[in-house]
Amino acid sequence: MANYLAQFQTIKSSCDRIVIAVEDVSDLWLNVKESFERRLPVKKACLNNKARNPVFVENLPAEFIQTTDSRLRSRFPQEQYLFWFREPYATVVLVTCEDLDEFKTILKPRLKLIVQNDEREWFIVFVSKAHPSNDQATKMAKKVYARLEADFNTKKRERCCKFDLHGLDAEFWDDFDSKMVDCIRNTLDRRVQFYEEEIRRLSEQRFTPIWNFCNFFILKESLAFMFEMSNLHEDSLREYDELELCYSESVNSPGKHREFGGLDTGDDQAALLNPGFKALTQIVQDDLFREFEFRQYIFACQAKLLFKLSRPIEVTARGYAFVVGFSKTLALHENALPFCFREVWVITACLGLIKSTASHYEGGVVAIDSEKEFYRLQGDLYSLCRVKFMRLAYLIGYGIEIEKSPVNSASLSMLPWPKPATWPSIPPDSSAEIMAKEKMILQAKPREKLFNIHRKPLPLEPSVLLREANRRRAFLSVGNISELYDSAADGSGLDANSKPPPNRSASNFMTRTMSGPATSETSLDRPMRLSEIHVAAEHALKQTISDPDFMTSLSSLEEFEKRYMELTKGAADNYHRSWWKRHGVVLDGEIAALFFKHGNYDLSVKSYEKVCAMYSAEGWEVLLADVLPDLAECQKILNDEAGYLASCVKLLSLDSGLFSSKERQAFQSEVVRLAHSEMKHLVPLDVSSLITFAGNAGPPLELCDGDPGTLSVAVWSGFPDDITLESLSLRLSASSSADEGIKAIKSSDSHVLVPGRNAISFYIPPQKPGSYVLGALTGQIGKLSFRSHGFSQDGPVDTDEFMSFEKPTRPVLKVRKPRALVDITPAVSSALLMNELQWIGLIVKPIDYSLKGGILHIDAGAELKIEESQMIEIESYRSEMENAGSADSSIDGGRVEKIPIENGKIKLPDWASDVTTLVWFPARAIDDTIARGESSASPQKQSIVDGMRMIALKLEFGVFHNQVFERTIAVHFTNPFHVSTHVVDKCNDGTLLLQLILRSEVKAALHVKDVWLDLQSGFEHLGKGDGRPASSLFPLVIAPSSRAGILFIIRLSGTKDLDEVENADSMLNIKYGISGDRTTGAHSPVPVKSSDSEELLIKIALKLKRPVLDPCLAVGFLPFSTDCLRVGQLVNMKWRVERLKNPEDASISGDEILYQVDANPQNWMVAGRKCGHISLSNAQGSRMEITVTCVPLVSGYVRPPQLGLPEVGEANISCNPAGPHLVCVLPPALSTSYCIPA
Repeated sequence: MANYLAQFQTIKSSCDRIVIAVEDVSDLWLNVKESFERRLPVKKACLNNKARNPVFVENLPAEFIQTTDSRLRSRFPQEQYLFWFREPYATVVLVTCEDLDEFKTILKPRLKLIVQNDEREWFIVFVSKAHPSNDQATKMAKKVYARLEADFNTKKRERCCKFDLHGLDAEFWDDFDSKMVDCIRNTLDRRVQFYEEEIRRLSEQRFTPIWNFCNFFILKESLAFMFEMSNLHEDSLREYDELELCYSESVNSPGKHREFGGLDTGDDQAALLNPGFKALTQIVQDDLFREFEFRQYIFACQAKLLFKLSRPIEVTARGYAFVVGFSKTLALHENALPFCFREVWVITACLGLIKSTASHYEGGVVAIDSEKEFYRLQGDLYSLCRVKFMRLAYLIGYGIEIEKSPVNSASLSMLPWPKPATWPSIPPDSSAEIMAKEKMILQAKPREKLFNIHRKPLPLEPSVLLREANRRRAFLSVGNISELYDSAADGSGLDANSKPPPNRSASNFMTRTMSGPATSETSLDRPMRLSEIHVAAEHALKQTISDPDFMTSLSSLEEFEKRYMELTKGAADNYHRSWWKRHGVVLDGEIAALFFKHGNYDLSVKSYEKVCAMYSAEGWEVLLADVLPDLAECQKILNDEAGYLASCVKLLSLDSGLFSSKERQAFQSEVVRLAHSEMKHLVPLDVSSLITFAGNAGPPLELCDGDPGTLSVAVWSGFPDDITLESLSLRLSASSSADEGIKAIKSSDSHVLVPGRNAISFYIPPQKPGSYVLGALTGQIGKLSFRSHGFSQDGPVDTDEFMSFEKPTRPVLKVRKPRALVDITPAVSSALLMNELQWIGLIVKPIDYSLKGGILHIDAGAELKIEESQMIEIESYRSEMENAGSADSSIDGGRVEKIPIENGKIKLPDWASDVTTLVWFPARAIDDTIARGESSASPQKQSIVDGMRMIALKLEFGVFHNQVFERTIAVHFTNPFHVSTHVVDKCNDGTLLLQLILRSEVKAALHVKDVWLDLQSGFEHLGKGDGRPASSLFPLVIAPSSRAGILFIIRLSGTKDLDEVENADSMLNIKYGISGDRTTGAHSPVPVKSSDSEELLIKIALKLKRPVLDPCLAVGFLPFSTDCLRVGQLVNMKWRVERLKNPEDASISGDEILYQVDANPQNWMVAGRKCGHISLSNAQGSRMEITVTCVPLVSGYVRPPQLGLPEVGEANISCNPAGPHLVCVLPPALSTSYCIPA
């Protein structure tokens, strides 16, 4: 079977669609060919995959070929069996007939002969030539077609369809396509089953001596190719995957030595996407294929199918994995391959995959995750190609121009050197090239960085190239190792630890280094020098690389940098478009280095800024320290002062161990120089990572609402030397709000920050209540303003330099909510003496707050006067609970001080700032009215408001008197006595025993020393006539809240003017003294002058009325005429008025007497006159009835109307008020007007 390999490949290249045979029985093909071929490719077809599951395919490629065609008739039976996939999948039999006899005798037997082959799938197309206008021909055609259907159709399957040449029938084409697809599906299923059985039979022989992979390959790929022709690409791909696994098992099985391949011209160019790059007959070896070509062929077939499935992402993923894996396979055969064949193949493979997959990929059609994965794989391919390309460039001497960055060092230092069997030798006539290489090596100098930063260059090689190359020379011996050191002096490939032997003089060393290149004859006697290694490698690469464009990229340094930029930028761009953005940013740094080298500083800055931003965000300070000086140098060259300044600050903020002290001092000097220079664009500088701050350890500063304070903040300076700050401000933020908080708190003085910790105090004005944390630190260095958010959240723990960023933010200031800081209450709640100078006490109690320097303003209200000529007294105070058990429960026998009062202001002494004190000040309540007594028969309710006096207090305290306490208190003043009169007895001779009851109104003992009563007109004293009481018991002591009675004997005296008697008052004069304590209430008046007497006088007006001993009139209420009163019924109210004696008063001596009825309008309606006059004779015993008609309005017990005589005094009326207090009124009677009888 392996002998048919060439023919198999030829058939594959020529057969790309399904064949449908046409059996033209009646010579009709030319008539229907155009119509039939217009149906191809088959738009929709339902086929079965390998698992016998239906799959809908579109645009199924097919081709109609007549059975008489040579392509179908020139095949041998063995070929048909072996290459069954190219045989027809369906046979279309074209027939026509216009006579039934002809059909029976000629056509039917011929058709039986054609369709008797069971292996063919066929169906018959009857072509009708009858014109629609010819009814007889049309009927005959229908009869023949009906007979055809009866003979060849079965119950299971219909095999006939009718095609009308003169008509367009859409149903025919649907029927035609359906029958054709059925035939193709059945044939495909039969052939798939055949190939599966054959493949299974060969698979069972895999571990037998007769196993032949070529036979297995032909069958397996025939099946895969058949699936591919049928557009069943998934099944075809699965077959190629299984074929690859089977090949891996075969090639790795132990046995005889097989050729690997890769030695032909052009093999260095990967053929991962070109399955026809070599004929299969060229790569076959015995019963197997060469691994180098066959693995690429399999992958090319897989990639072709994946592209047809529109899965370029999978091609990229498989391609990257294949390149990495096959590179390892190439490494195993590197000794037999050309020099650097592995690197060249990997580069061409990556570039081919990148170009092909990018052209097939349509962005935006796939999901976002798949899109990012595609670009990530593209970036990996670019990156792998870039690393291999740098390795080739390093071998030919361009290594000194490659940036010795961390990413390049990490990539190249882990990439092993090529391992040829023998390192390439120096070609003849290469002296000029060696001299040029040596000159390039000697002239190469490392670029000096800004600030004279010196760093050991990172290695770009896994081991010293000089040693590796000479070690692989077959003629090198151990005894020539000293020559190796001689040659190492001119090579940059030696690492820093390679030094010449100490016994060699410097002159000899330099002489040997600068000597000219050796000829090819002498090179056999000594190790190769580095320049010679580069030239030998370059000539060897020219023999390996067959692509002229590829070789051009290594022909000069400019071409190398051009291709290097393309690869690096391609990798970076794809990484940026994927989720591996860090890789893209790192490669941006390599692009920036190349831009910097060629003077493109604008582009270099943009890339460096992205790199530095990522390194800073990730916290990779070691990497940042390598790139940031380059960014600063670019910014300095571009005169970007703001950016250059920010870079210098960032360099200072890095770990101090990354730079030496001199380098850090150089950074600071640049910052100071720029800060004091005339910068064109002054921008705020963020020094959060350089200047940090925190609150001091311990509890936060606590202030009351409205209080200022001083906040101490620890500021850490990251500068290596002292630095002067012209100004410094601190911003606080409320912890409960996202706002920035209050205005900046400025520190007025300039500060010099020393390296490490600095303690700085800030004055804090009054703030709103809440908890505050450190927000930002701002200030100015020279003309430059800076800002820092980098605060230590909890301050140092072990050392001053320790700053914790993990603990939660701790508040540094707490401003309490508004609360009572002080309380001022009256010391005495009982009444003081009216019109006398009394001590008023105020208890001043600080509540956890100092009253130092406080000023108390006392504003006396109306009718209250403060005696400022007197000194006020301040004494310490203890409450009763604090002074329990003491003889004096309210006053502490502590400090007492007298201070003056000026304009109502009292300055509290310092000793009274933290203790509760009692402030006494003299005041007089002024009342110009005369106190009045009252009758015990008709007592009057006294109003406490009459003796109230208001005092407005205002206490200013706090450090800046910013705290204000205001309160208005009421002080009760009263007269010492309350006097009431009571007539004890009325004698027949007109003598009255008048008792005056004195009640104490204060909490003090009153000493009554003398009392006399000045009577009004109409009354006179009996006895001595001096107005003194009947008995003399003075001095009389009246205890607090006690009463005392004084008896006077008086009588009525004649008077002519009764109005004068009614309007006059009697005056009671009382001389008294008082024994009281100011801590309990009223007390002895404060003496203003030394001559002031302690004896007091009070006058009280009394209203005495002449008694009416015999009334003149009597008024009585007569009973109702009915026992029950009802609402709405009229009722007569009757009163009887009778004269008891002849009137002495002129006001009631007339015949006419005015009466008036008073009734509540809500309860009664008066049906008549409410008032009027009645005639009553002056003769004793005369009577008169008054009748008024009323209507009760509500039911219940109500007060009846009352009769009054307005012009007659109450003393002259007996039985007044006349009538009952309450009467019963019944509800109205039920009305039957609307009742409905049951």
